[in-house]
Amino acid sequence: MTAQRIDGNALSQKLRADVTHRTAALKSKGVTPGLAVVLVGENPASQVYVRNKVKACQDSGLYSVLEKYPENMTEEALLARINGLNNDASIHGILVQLPLPVQIDAQKVIEAISPAKDVDGFHIASAGALMTGMPGFWPCTPFGCMKMLESIGYDLKGKHAVVIGRSNIVGKPMAMMLLQQNATVTICHSATKNLKDITRQADVIVAAVGKRNVLTAEMVKPGAVVLDVGMNRNDEGKLCGDVDFAGVEQIASYITPVPGGVGPMTITMLLVNTLEAAERTVI
Repeated sequence: MTAQRIDGNALSQKLRADVTHRTAALKSKGVTPGLAVVLVGENPASQVYVRNKVKACQDSGLYSVLEKYPENMTEEALLARINGLNNDASIHGILVQLPLPVQIDAQKVIEAISPAKDVDGFHIASAGALMTGMPGFWPCTPFGCMKMLESIGYDLKGKHAVVIGRSNIVGKPMAMMLLQQNATVTICHSATKNLKDITRQADVIVAAVGKRNVLTAEMVKPGAVVLDVGMNRNDEGKLCGDVDFAGVEQIASYITPVPGGVGPMTITMLLVNTLEAAERTVI
């Protein structure tokens, strides 16, 4: 068996076409979805990420603004700027690029963003909405994973899903989303014993640790669906995920590649969240 690859680039293009169509419909009502991206400092990776986010907005017809601030910006100044964006009617989504400089409390900043504009889905109100099944914004990466499962017509009801990783950004919300679709969910992490015994029982595995080869072929039961959220570099410096792709591809039924899998979906779901934030202002 060789797994079918779930093409994140192709799915992203399809979803972005829908975003473009819905954005045009919203513009006809006099509303242009707007995203503010805030970058503090000179982190090279962060600069690439924010450029890609702004470009994706522009390509889909959304309004976007990139605000860059120096590394020594104070927490007070950043909080004041977020308050200004909260009160700006042209801005429907606010994204503060992480990590932030050491003098700024990232959680305090996240909580300062209006839940109605929390398109990253990191606010406590968003987490609570996800936990209780109420309307809110889902974190973009696990949201993208759910869209990938949906794209292959995968019915999660009664399936055993294993999430490797317990971060607030991916692992925990991923588990909640799977649970909402009636999967039986196990969360594994650095203190989990006998990881292989658990993953071998899984129908779906989401690897979201940020460590190479966390999941290898002997840890996967034949026919499982494997979603790789990891972003790492191999010994040759090439981008790779958390999954031993070459080995697991021979065992799984579906697998996401790195690059070209979950990565493109993250920005796409940010566009979807921003669009939905704008749509809610006119409903």
